[in-house]
Amino acid sequence: MSSDPADWKRLYPFASNYFELEPSVRMHYVDQRPKLDHEKRQLADDASLDAKPCIVAVHGNPTWSFYYRSIVQEFSGTHRVLAIDHVGCGLSDKPQRYDYSLARHTENLVRWIDALELDRIVMVVHDWGGAIGLGAAIQRIDRIAGLVVLNTGAFPPPYVPLRIAACRLPILGSFAMRYLNAFALAATRMAIDRLDRLDPSVQAGLLAPYDTPANRVGIDAFVRDIPLSDRHRTYRVLKDLERDLPKLSHLPIQLVWGMKDWCFRPECLRRFQGVWPQAISNELVDVGHYVMEEAPQEVVKVLGKLLG
Repeated sequence: MSSDPADWKRLYPFASNYFELEPSVRMHYVDQRPKLDHEKRQLADDASLDAKPCIVAVHGNPTWSFYYRSIVQEFSGTHRVLAIDHVGCGLSDKPQRYDYSLARHTENLVRWIDALELDRIVMVVHDWGGAIGLGAAIQRIDRIAGLVVLNTGAFPPPYVPLRIAACRLPILGSFAMRYLNAFALAATRMAIDRLDRLDPSVQAGLLAPYDTPANRVGIDAFVRDIPLSDRHRTYRVLKDLERDLPKLSHLPIQLVWGMKDWCFRPECLRRFQGVWPQAISNELVDVGHYVMEEAPQEVVKVLGKLLG
């Protein structure tokens, strides 16, 4: 029996935290960690807890930290687990005038990591979260303990699917994404393959922060930031990121790929395998783009192995 869409908040019972990037711009994040009773607290101080790796989950477009709820629930009893919402996404502020660019999102993530003094980070990335998270990992490479990489890209796009290109049509593309919710709503149907459909409460949770045209500003901006030529400002950022990916080769890396993804197709996986030949690949033959929605237990198992 399907869940009531109104129940989506029961799937996301986490306290909200906010990091102030600017006086009027806050970035929302989840920060869950093991709860110790009084007796255990006397025997284990914060230093011993911090000795374990922490998990940092970085979402893409058009999802938010809700997408990683399975990881938060599974590991927060043993590890500190954090999941951010990029500015313009999830429960973060959504300014209508903002530099929504890959470079700025990466800078925001690095500032947040520094402010929270995070160390021994096992980073989980997906979609745009791949370019953002891997860019931050390269800038703070001494703090990274491992990577779990879900369907994503960290290089100039080798192709642009027609359904994405259609969203870039002048005026009409933004109108469809912001006023018709064409991108986020369509993704809940077109980003899955193993499942016939998402549970209504899951679909409601994914869409909840994007309930008005103004609240879809970040979704539109992410699509606009896809470089269609080398003249786009983000092309060079992605080119530099691709050049620097080998710097992460010494890390334990798990690649988990939905092989039915029409956006980040298997050739994107092959490019990562070429850069990181030591990485362990997990090919999910019947899974689409929303890996965490279709195969949460497979991802949890892979992440558990990496954590040791």
